[in-house]
Amino acid sequence: MPGKVTAFGECMDSPGTLNLKYTLMKTPAYAAPSAKAPLAPFTVERREVGPRDVAIDVLFCGVCHSDIHQARDEWGGSLFPMVPGHEIVGRVSKVGVDVRRFKPGDLVGVGCMVDSCRTCPPCRKSLEQFCEKGAAYTYNGTEMDRRTRTYGGYSTAVVVTEDFVLKVPAGLDPAAAAPLLCAGITTYSPLRQWDCKKGDRVGVMGLGGLGHMAVKLAASMGAEVTVFSTSLSKKADALRMGAHNLEIVKDEGVFKKLAGRFDLLLDTVSAPHDYGRCLGLLKPLGTMAVISVPTAPVQISPFALIGGNKRLAGSLIGGIAQTQEMLDYCAERRIVSDVEVIPVQKVNEAYERMLRSDVRYRFVIDIASFKP
Repeated sequence: MPGKVTAFGECMDSPGTLNLKYTLMKTPAYAAPSAKAPLAPFTVERREVGPRDVAIDVLFCGVCHSDIHQARDEWGGSLFPMVPGHEIVGRVSKVGVDVRRFKPGDLVGVGCMVDSCRTCPPCRKSLEQFCEKGAAYTYNGTEMDRRTRTYGGYSTAVVVTEDFVLKVPAGLDPAAAAPLLCAGITTYSPLRQWDCKKGDRVGVMGLGGLGHMAVKLAASMGAEVTVFSTSLSKKADALRMGAHNLEIVKDEGVFKKLAGRFDLLLDTVSAPHDYGRCLGLLKPLGTMAVISVPTAPVQISPFALIGGNKRLAGSLIGGIAQTQEMLDYCAERRIVSDVEVIPVQKVNEAYERMLRSDVRYRFVIDIASFKP
């Protein structure tokens, strides 16, 4: 268990309520000291459990490409030192006196958010990711008091308000389920929003951490799935996951051959690429949903949208209710991520391998590797 130290300060026991004395738990973690420094051992101070809080001993934490973007300040606004990680699976170690949904020993998850205002229109519609006051993200942000830093799942324990803790259903492997907390919901949400169903033709741009989940989920919904990749070596994996075909994007003929074929495209590619060329793959009234963020701005011609009344849309994770729905859906259909489990000491190597696309298909940190 993390060591404890008593301190005085301000701590949020619940939205809008401050407790002026609290206990901090010293918690081993891995952090990025700066944008140009490798991740290294670090200690964070977790708050003691408040009335509505759940303390979680972290078992596994997925490594998302956005961890790299933020740890290297590629999107701007990064806060250092930074403890990344928002694909967290662990066991409940302690609950507050008012917690009713969880008990010690439960297998639970924490995704990209740890709180929101709960009262604005988006929050009331279970769209906490669009909280008008700004959701409290799991790392590289602050709690809703706008002062207390948030630190993520590359650590041995987290403390999260009950409403943002998710039940991990029985039957899901904890390590392989961890990436569902980001990669899973990021791909599930647009498939639901644009009503993916049997007979639809879905294109998935890129077969990485997001793309391989998009294939599995779209195929499970009955869609005919085509993967667009730079690597023919991934074709066997794509077919195993449920895709009907894999096309190589370096072949210009592919975009002519498949023009106007797809109802929905899920774009998971974080490298700069031609959105206009992708839009040409859509049927009239089709949608291209962007769920990954290239580091450079993108330009498209308006004619790529006007011709066919096509839609270029974005999708940002999902709310807490939809994330739980996704976990339950995956448990029913035995869908998890393909993972490579690593000790935390190899996280810097994992970052470099991810940039080379050398992972099939998600790194997951075994938090037990923190222990001597």
